[in-house]
Amino acid sequence: MALAFAAYVSLGLPDGLQGVAWPSIRRDFSLGHDSFGALMIAFTAGYLASSFFGGRLMARFRLGALLTASTLSAALALLGYSAAPVWGFVVAAAVAAGLGGGGIDVTLNSYVASRHGDALMQWLHASYGIGATLGPVIMTAALGRTGSWRPGYLMVGLLELALAAAFLLTGSMWEHRGAAVPPRRSAPARGRHGTMRAALRSPKVWLSVSLFFLYMGIEVAFGAWSYTLLAESRGVRTQLAGYWVGSFWGIFTAGRIAAGFYTARIGRLRLVPGGLTAALAAAVVLALDLGDAASLAALTVIGLAIAPILPALLSGTADRVGPALAADTIGMQIAAMGAGGAVIPSLCGILARRLSLEAIPAFMILLMGALLLLDRHSVRGSRPGRPPGG
Repeated sequence: MALAFAAYVSLGLPDGLQGVAWPSIRRDFSLGHDSFGALMIAFTAGYLASSFFGGRLMARFRLGALLTASTLSAALALLGYSAAPVWGFVVAAAVAAGLGGGGIDVTLNSYVASRHGDALMQWLHASYGIGATLGPVIMTAALGRTGSWRPGYLMVGLLELALAAAFLLTGSMWEHRGAAVPPRRSAPARGRHGTMRAALRSPKVWLSVSLFFLYMGIEVAFGAWSYTLLAESRGVRTQLAGYWVGSFWGIFTAGRIAAGFYTARIGRLRLVPGGLTAALAAAVVLALDLGDAASLAALTVIGLAIAPILPALLSGTADRVGPALAADTIGMQIAAMGAGGAVIPSLCGILARRLSLEAIPAFMILLMGALLLLDRHSVRGSRPGRPPGG
């Protein structure tokens, strides 16, 4: 489990690095802000490919081998970033990074879900936030000491390479072939679940899927563009902006850990709109540009407010679409998260180039408002289920 947590930390590190490194990458390769979209799309293509075939791969190969291959792919991609001679090489490396990240994600989630249960699953996902918190700190330190973004990726790539070696050396300690795959449903159990065709025809399912598309796009966009907004548009000192973006992920992680203690008391149906309302108010403050202190405080509130939303939305899937369609809907929601995490930050880049960086907070306000309205519509007439951990 220590290795599993370390691997999930490694998933968050590149995301944290990327937001701080992007302005320097853009200057080195003479790119526009909209070029960020190519990077996101390349990574997402690799991520979705490895996630989609993850179950089939786990049925054929040993878990230790899959984890070794996934972390090695991610390590080589990060080392490739650090040595990239041209922009096209960075985009190609992003595909390998996505393949590695998706492999780690689906494999460890399946392993923990089938062998260790809910408690360790919560800590596993909190580990991602730790990596996303450390990433900006590492990249800010690299930029401050060397003036280049490349050493930051080199350092994390070497750490990922060491993790791949650890998985290789401990391969025999992991479950044997196919053991990480959750047990198959029995025939009666399958009969109680709706088919994918029924899910695709259900407006309730598509409404639920849209929630995840919007939420993940908002989360990734704040993490990826906050540093550029503060440092390039508002003149916040480079190191201060980098460390504050790190604190965004830190408070995000703390909020997700703490949510396990208060979700049962507040209730899922109030937690999501409450978090979105607080984040929306903070986004308005961020958009008004009331000074550095107000902008930094708003970013902190946003991180804290949105942290528990995703687990709450996942737990409420059956309430929104009904138990019969829940299993198929969850798979579609996860795919929508990957799409939203690529499309919405890419749209932010287009807005930044054609309008200004200041258009991004306004765009986030619109998206959060739409997410709040869709959430309220999705729970009308739903049956509140037991909250996570309740």
